[in-house]
Amino acid sequence: MDFKIVGSTVPAVEFNLNKNDSIYTQSGAMAWRSKDIKMETNTRGGLMKGIGRMFSGDSLFMNTYTAEKDNQNIAFSSTVPGNIIPYDLTNSSGIIAQKGAFLCAENSVTLKVAFTKKLSTGLFGGEGFILQEMTGSGNVFLEIDGDEVIRELADGETILVDTGNVVAFEKKVTYEIETIKGFKNIFFGGEGLFLTKLTGPGKIILQTMNFNDLAGRVISMMPSK
Repeated sequence: MDFKIVGSTVPAVEFNLNKNDSIYTQSGAMAWRSKDIKMETNTRGGLMKGIGRMFSGDSLFMNTYTAEKDNQNIAFSSTVPGNIIPYDLTNSSGIIAQKGAFLCAENSVTLKVAFTKKLSTGLFGGEGFILQEMTGSGNVFLEIDGDEVIRELADGETILVDTGNVVAFEKKVTYEIETIKGFKNIFFGGEGLFLTKLTGPGKIILQTMNFNDLAGRVISMMPSK
């Protein structure tokens, strides 16, 4: 199916669907659509899978949109300033993404909960124990805060990333937490106590902005009574 990214500050992804083409998304993400598109709301895989998705940052119910005629248009918008990027899973073993990164996907893509393998990673990794796993074939569309940075890590290559700047990484990438060394670095460096350690081989997707940090700064500047 054809798609294009429209807009720049708060973009949307717009699809041109032919008859029986389907796209699914979390509740409330649809921005506009043609009238000959049918919507079906369900937990997509059962109640327990729906509850699991809630803990990973998505809604209990998912909406599936299916075109009843050719040349039907539907768009899904991002929730914060940034970008939307497609990721083709067809020749991939899948990706692991942070909470809330999922926007929408082709019907051939499976979205489920992924758990961090190490206790320390879950406690201190910034995203908790529960992440999102996306597998299957076709495109999944991810929301990015700010701009995206996509890198291919070589075998054994390691990068340290602030936890809020990790969007997604291939399943073969090792995901761990590393403590910042040095008393002064921890308390006065402004980077917190932990960083995310990603080790290749595999592709990683980073973002230049952490919207939660931005929201915190805005709130701190608001006048209080």
